[in-house]
Amino acid sequence: MAQIAASAEDISPLLIGEKIPKQDLVSVDDKLISTTEIFNKKTVLIVYRGGWCPYCNSQLMEMQEIESQIIALGYQIVAVSPDSPKFLKQTTTEDQLNYQLFSDSDGKFSEALGIAFKREKPKLEKYSEGKNPGFLPVPSVYVLNENREIEFLYINPDYSKRLKGDLLLAVLKNL
Repeated sequence: MAQIAASAEDISPLLIGEKIPKQDLVSVDDKLISTTEIFNKKTVLIVYRGGWCPYCNSQLMEMQEIESQIIALGYQIVAVSPDSPKFLKQTTTEDQLNYQLFSDSDGKFSEALGIAFKREKPKLEKYSEGKNPGFLPVPSVYVLNENREIEFLYINPDYSKRLKGDLLLAVLKNL
């Protein structure tokens, strides 16, 4: 089991060929759903810091802009953050997102992925509605096959650097 790293540069993420662990996430409707159910088809998984992060919102909107192309290539888009379901709904509405968002407020999923690091911030307390134990995920993009196996990943400890949509589409076309 992975641990929460001391900093974004110290994470030990799962790598290509490894499987996304079985874990429960919370839907925008406040229902527990297992990752085995969510990731049972080819998926572009975006793990982001929260709806309060302008870099995250830009990335989510860029994914929305290319969603139809991603779907045409046989993938679904799923995004996960420490935000509570209430704030996920707000992000979905404000950014006009069609794809699914899930909550990992307690950090167990990010920790299992090996991308969680310690971070104390008042925003985390507010946006997780008190469930965040003091962590953030390093923003990441995973491409998964229908068996939850990682076929591609992009992780950068510098939260301002994100995978661009055109590069993601090129990757999906080549997998």
